[in-house]
Amino acid sequence: MDRTQARPSAARMLNELDLTDRRPPPAPNLFWRQAAQMATVGIFLIMFGAFLDLARIVVLPIVSAAVIGTMLGPLARIAARRRIPAWLFAAAAVGFFLLLLQVITAMVLAPLIDWIGRTPQLVDAIRSKLETLERGMAAFRSLQSLLGSGNAGMTIDIAGLVKPTVVFLTPTLGELLIFLTTLFFVLLDRADLRKHMILLFKDQDDRLRAIRILNDIERNLSRYIGTVTVINLAVGALTALGAWLVGLSNPVLFGALAYVCNYIPYIGPAIVVLVLFGAGLISFPSLAHAGVAPMLFFALTTIEGHIVTPNIVGRRLTLSPLGVFLSLAFWTWLWGPVGAFLSVPFLILGLVIVRNLFVEDAGELPE
Repeated sequence: MDRTQARPSAARMLNELDLTDRRPPPAPNLFWRQAAQMATVGIFLIMFGAFLDLARIVVLPIVSAAVIGTMLGPLARIAARRRIPAWLFAAAAVGFFLLLLQVITAMVLAPLIDWIGRTPQLVDAIRSKLETLERGMAAFRSLQSLLGSGNAGMTIDIAGLVKPTVVFLTPTLGELLIFLTTLFFVLLDRADLRKHMILLFKDQDDRLRAIRILNDIERNLSRYIGTVTVINLAVGALTALGAWLVGLSNPVLFGALAYVCNYIPYIGPAIVVLVLFGAGLISFPSLAHAGVAPMLFFALTTIEGHIVTPNIVGRRLTLSPLGVFLSLAFWTWLWGPVGAFLSVPFLILGLVIVRNLFVEDAGELPE
């Protein structure tokens, strides 16, 4: 074939290929409709976040009570099977939380008052330990100039140091009252609330899906809080034992602190490490000796977080570390320490809803 005859045929084939691969551009109306939907969703999320922030005093204890009540769902079902009145179980749950609050307060308050009374001596002891690191630390000299030199004439505003911490960590009396009252009524009317939520949907398939979601949320949250509670008890007991073996005073205090703080991922263990290191600076003569307890606790929480908890909880509840961190950062920023505690339950709740709504699973029908 002649080259002059081959060139037009090749050009014709390229034109036909371009025509077949060319896609029509999206319609302008469809593009703007999708953009408007995304903007509406974004505006709703921003306004909802602002609402959660502004109404924190009321919404936070109510949401906390709803989550705790969901976690106690299996116990409420067992109590109902044994013909225990709902009001009696709800009152017992509220009484348990009040007793737990009093026990934690008593365990923490006595050593805290003792430490506050010895604040000048403790500051001098810490400063004498830190003087070994003065070489090559310009920042330490600035801190030393702020604290002042010498042992005499040092005055510390104890109220100014303690008051912000107390205000930040402890809920107000009104929020505690709202939480306990809401928890009582959630446990009292649990069956009716569940039935009304299911009857909101008219279609039979939607009702079955709602039952499945409620069952999965209750089962997963209960499994999570039960497993984490047992693990945290072991962590607290081992921390108290380690503090006693190392030679720290009040080992029960450190065990209780480790038990409570370990409910909060990342932040809780970091707080315990800092507290153990501070107590070691006060109690022991050298920095190396002061670092023994925090290093042992760091090793304990590393083994617990990466080996023990994932193997016990199982793959179904194994959460992405990135997801846990982002949820922790957001809810801590929005709702403080309580939000940090609720970050993992919120993440579990969202994963259960997404799994049941968007992931096809040919599972059995709910009971």
